[in-house]
Amino acid sequence: MTHPAGRGTATDGPTILGIETSCDETAAAVVRRGVDGRAIILSNVVLSQIAEHQAFGGVVPEIAARAHVEALDGIIRAALDDADLGLGAVDAIAATIGPGLVGGLLVGAMTGKVIAAARGLPFIGVNHLEGHALSPRLSDGLAYPYLLLLVSGGHSQILLVSGLGDYERWGSTIDDALGEAFDKTAKLLSLPHPGGPNVEAMAAKGDATRFALPRPMKGEARLDFSFSGLKTALRLVAEAHAPLVDQDVADLCASFQRAAAETVADRIRRALARFRERFPEIAQPVLGVAGGVGANADIRAALKAECESAGARLVAPPAALCADNGAMIAYAGLERVEAGRTDPLDVAVRSRWPLDEKSAPLVGHGRRGAKA
Repeated sequence: MTHPAGRGTATDGPTILGIETSCDETAAAVVRRGVDGRAIILSNVVLSQIAEHQAFGGVVPEIAARAHVEALDGIIRAALDDADLGLGAVDAIAATIGPGLVGGLLVGAMTGKVIAAARGLPFIGVNHLEGHALSPRLSDGLAYPYLLLLVSGGHSQILLVSGLGDYERWGSTIDDALGEAFDKTAKLLSLPHPGGPNVEAMAAKGDATRFALPRPMKGEARLDFSFSGLKTALRLVAEAHAPLVDQDVADLCASFQRAAAETVADRIRRALARFRERFPEIAQPVLGVAGGVGANADIRAALKAECESAGARLVAPPAALCADNGAMIAYAGLERVEAGRTDPLDVAVRSRWPLDEKSAPLVGHGRRGAKA
């Protein structure tokens, strides 16, 4: 259990309890609008299920849902205690209702609805991707519009964020999401779950120039991603050098991570140019980063270099706000409450729920990140 965020002081703005259970983190947080207009994270409690899924090399939906049932009440209590508040001080309840694993979504959504009904509070069903999309506003108070790179285990997207509920997908993955590619790389190299942090740790010990790996779709005008070819190339190199010693694994991780970072940087270079064409009046475009992979230091460094070259500003929230967390859900709920957008208690969970419902789905696994 972690308590990564600081706490605020008493203010006059709305106070929202946020609940996140879409995958393998059980999370709750309290966020309040401060008198200065900035959001204050009063608490942000996350319980990871890494140990429960370790033996399986990935998340098992049934185990995840059961773990949420067992932990959520205590996590909500911890979030309220950290904020030094009771439910009487909460103005609305926000809970993730999609996209994600249905069992986990049901646990969080039903818990939030019960609290809302019992206390006579508004309920907000939050799109998990919207929580990520708004996290740079939570951390840095960004003004609309801004460019967003959303990279996680299930999603790799470039989005134009023009306002609350106003999202335009400029690019997505046509196969694997970047976080999924990291996880599959870890599994191929016999690294433990979760894959992303373990690949990054091994990469820090390796030589990123040792193995020549492809940069998929580099130079193409379209802003979509593809990572399956990179993953396949890594497998072929690993097989050619088997049996692998520790230095081989470190060098493979470093080479993979460098290729992934340069691939993402190429897509963002083109996205920033498109943003400038769309908004010539904005002197300094802003690129926000969200999703668990957004905490990767190598990828952040590549993005920072691209932004500096383009005269743009990079906003990368703290790692605790990049990974799945309750604060981003509470904040999305806060913006929606302030806009008068609440939901009835019979609103359904959705395993697939696109952030930009106007864009056509891409062919392949990446549909989870586009029409999900």
